[in-house]
Amino acid sequence: MGGVKRCGLRFGLLGPPVLYDHGGDGAVVRPVGSPKLRALLAALLLEAGRTVSVDALKDALWGGAPPASAHASLHNHVTRLRRLLDDPTRLRAVSPGYLLRVDDGELDVHVFEAHLATARAAHASRDWRRTLCECTAALALWRGTPLSGLPADLGGYPLVERLREARLLLLEWRYDAELALADGRPDALLPELSALAAEHPLREAYHRQLMLALHRSGRRAEALAVHRDLRRRLVEELGVEPGAAVRGAHLEVLRGSADEAHEAREADEAGGAGGAGEADDADDAGPAEAVAGTVAPEPSVRPAQLPPPPAHFTGRTCLADDLRRTLAGPGPAVTVLTGMAGLGKSALALHIAHALTDRFPDGQLYVNLHGATPGMHPLTSAQALAALLRDVGADPRSIPEHPDAAAALLRSLLAPTRTLLVLDDAANAAQVRPLLPAGPGCAVIITSRSSLAALDGARRFPLTPLSAEDSAALLRAVSGRDDGIDAGHPLVELTGRLPLALRVVAARLAARRALTPEVLAGQLTATEGRLHHLEYDDLSVRRSLAVAHDALAASDREADRDAALVLCRIGALDLPEYGAPLLARLSDIGTRRAEDALDRLVDVALLEETALGRYVPHDLVRDFARELAGTEGGTAVVETALNWYAALAEHTLTAIVDPGLDQDDRRRPTSCQPPEHASRVTGTRPFAGPEEAFAWGDTELENVVALAERYADAPEPRIAARLCTLLRLIFPYLQRGGRVAEMEPLGRAALRVARRLGDEAAEAYALGDLAGLHFFTGRQNDALALNDQALAIWRRLGFLSWIRRSLNNRGLLLEGLGRYEESGRALRQSLAYSRRLNDPYGEAVTHQHLGNLYEHTDARAAIEQHRLSLAIGETIGNVLLQLYARCNIGYAHLTLGEPAAAARHFEDTLRDLAGQGDWHGESQARLGLVRSLRLLGRTERAGRECAELLRRADARADRYMGGLARHQHGLLLRESGRSEEARSAWTAAREALDGTDEKTVLAELTSLLAAQA
Repeated sequence: MGGVKRCGLRFGLLGPPVLYDHGGDGAVVRPVGSPKLRALLAALLLEAGRTVSVDALKDALWGGAPPASAHASLHNHVTRLRRLLDDPTRLRAVSPGYLLRVDDGELDVHVFEAHLATARAAHASRDWRRTLCECTAALALWRGTPLSGLPADLGGYPLVERLREARLLLLEWRYDAELALADGRPDALLPELSALAAEHPLREAYHRQLMLALHRSGRRAEALAVHRDLRRRLVEELGVEPGAAVRGAHLEVLRGSADEAHEAREADEAGGAGGAGEADDADDAGPAEAVAGTVAPEPSVRPAQLPPPPAHFTGRTCLADDLRRTLAGPGPAVTVLTGMAGLGKSALALHIAHALTDRFPDGQLYVNLHGATPGMHPLTSAQALAALLRDVGADPRSIPEHPDAAAALLRSLLAPTRTLLVLDDAANAAQVRPLLPAGPGCAVIITSRSSLAALDGARRFPLTPLSAEDSAALLRAVSGRDDGIDAGHPLVELTGRLPLALRVVAARLAARRALTPEVLAGQLTATEGRLHHLEYDDLSVRRSLAVAHDALAASDREADRDAALVLCRIGALDLPEYGAPLLARLSDIGTRRAEDALDRLVDVALLEETALGRYVPHDLVRDFARELAGTEGGTAVVETALNWYAALAEHTLTAIVDPGLDQDDRRRPTSCQPPEHASRVTGTRPFAGPEEAFAWGDTELENVVALAERYADAPEPRIAARLCTLLRLIFPYLQRGGRVAEMEPLGRAALRVARRLGDEAAEAYALGDLAGLHFFTGRQNDALALNDQALAIWRRLGFLSWIRRSLNNRGLLLEGLGRYEESGRALRQSLAYSRRLNDPYGEAVTHQHLGNLYEHTDARAAIEQHRLSLAIGETIGNVLLQLYARCNIGYAHLTLGEPAAAARHFEDTLRDLAGQGDWHGESQARLGLVRSLRLLGRTERAGRECAELLRRADARADRYMGGLARHQHGLLLRESGRSEEARSAWTAAREALDGTDEKTVLAELTSLLAAQA
């Protein structure tokens, strides 16, 4: 099919989605049989010529519950759709989804709208033959309800409503033309007009046309009966009289003369079309002509209600350009500017609206909906509708009381116009929805703290704080001062780069010339007083934020009251980010209620959802939340948080450490552990496996670090005890995950807390954990000193299993330092303890360390030690023991000069380590694989593995492993003839390894760099 010439229609949405084929008989409709393919085609055509994301296409095909195989299934559907197209290259994969190319005149909706625009112009100029031609061409494309046969949640509802309204307009204009031309018999129009009048009992145009057709067919009594029924219906249901156009038709029937009635209509300046709620007269030839059943009077001044444009508007250039393009495109364009209080949503809306006044010659309407105005209740939809209807010229006495009728009247009046609406400070989608026009020439700018996600068809523009450069520019412009205020000035960040806060600060500087930016920055630096200094005259960050909180707190809805409570808890426990489970515990509500509360806080822009289920407040919202929380219950909230984290840390431990002495010893309470900790552990859900446990740890680690840094030196013993328990239980996760950047601050905090509490066992844990950190970062001497301190405590306490571990670690560290005799002695003592304790796991680990020791003198003997460890691991079912043993066997083969055998062991280890989350094992195996591949001359594969090792090491801030990887990277670069790049890699490696005990590699790096000097 790729050879078929492209011409004319190719795609149809005016009915069920279809494709068109072209042959000798013209365009032939080809249905798309599969419901999934129809949904896929429609989703692509709704964004014709634009990329549709994979996620959006999944939603279109499966709603909110795509199957696990959705990605692969989507690819299959795309392939099937390509086969149906005249040119498969039309549908291309373009990140982040797919793009369907649609040329001019190929989509029936586009052709329909082109005919509609031409028909509108012809009708306005009373070019009846052109009107008839264009209307007939447009209506011929209509195959039924647009997008029919598709799931309701696909979207496109606003488009469907707009097209339905356009079809009704085209029918009105066509009958106006046929009645005006009188080319045929009027009675031929009666069946269709009778059906339309019955289907649309409040649409005056069809009744007017039916009256005229009946009268001109000699059926005057029936024409009068149509008028009588219509008038009774309008009066009884809407409380309005028929409009001027219907009155003109009625006059023609009463006079019995079409000529006389025509003169009367010209004298009254009646229009040729009407709709529901018709109440007033309008200039028939003016651009503001109402065509849906009412002809509004031509106002003496077209509405130009926009408040003045904002002075000193700064920044947001790209967003403003995008917004301008959207509003200037085919309508009705509905845009939503959303974000927290003080972000400048209204300023941007007015800035853009003023720039586009020429594009909307029929007027610019402005309504402040007061969704979040201090001291004011939000406008109801009925109040806003009444105001808008008055503004477009409707007689206040004729405005329908029923909101649906009023909304229909507004749409009718705006349908033929090019009008811009600015709906400022909307509270929710329900408040806005009745105010939206359906006419293709209209556009709407809505500002709201809410995203108005329930508003179909709207394009959202989330606002964020200004850039540092734009913030400084706004400060200078508004204050009229240039006292060294640049992007790096403290005022920029102290205001959170929030336009409202920046304007307050600028106003203070402008009002008090003696107040310097530096002094004001010093005042703002005091966190507890920052909001006090961000108030000036009627500008107040605090009041702006309080509106949303106070409305939530006073609401009858449970979710709203929960949201107010959750915000207070956020203020009491200042963390980098928050999730529903923690806040549910802090607020003593269930997780579902906490999720609903967080959704409400996002909806009123007091929180931002930065990742799925993770929420962050703006810095000034943090200050406001702190004020809400005050000092009441602060200690209790911190204790609750630490209890929750400690319980989940224990679940993490049991999920990632195999059952046995290692797990049991780490879980054994120390003297400071709260007695209720065990019940809290049983009261929380365990993790399903290591993957879920690691995911929880990765998500919450930043919060744990913040708690440790803030409360490690807190005087309250209850807080210290809970923090000490948390840090002891979470450290195995840190070690397995290779989180070296976090291990040091948490290890040092654990040591300080344990010593302050006098908990010797907790102190020994902390010393041992810090020793592990120094081992992972290549500082064996420091690790040995800490390990020996821990060993002394364990000997004093008589904990044999921990004595065994400390001796084992001592042997490993001494081997790394080249003190082989001492290493062997410590390892043999550890082996004896393992056998005494009947601890096969400990025995296997010691065999591995003995293998590392033997490798210096007899690599074959080393392999035997590792095989002993492997056998024990297989017997007790410990996967990590087996993988470490295979990795160590690989290193022994490297020592023997057998890189091929080594590579097989490293590859097997890496394959089986996938999903284990063990960074030390993975990094050692990948480093060994890089070395083996390089020795085998497989430099391309070695380079890929080395790049991956570097990427993962840098992501963990693991400078030690990064240095070892850069050493190998430099060797690979040198072998490919890239000497300068190799030198750079070796220089970076030496800097990373400087201060470590990796003497052999450091000496080689020095030699390599000297050779290139």
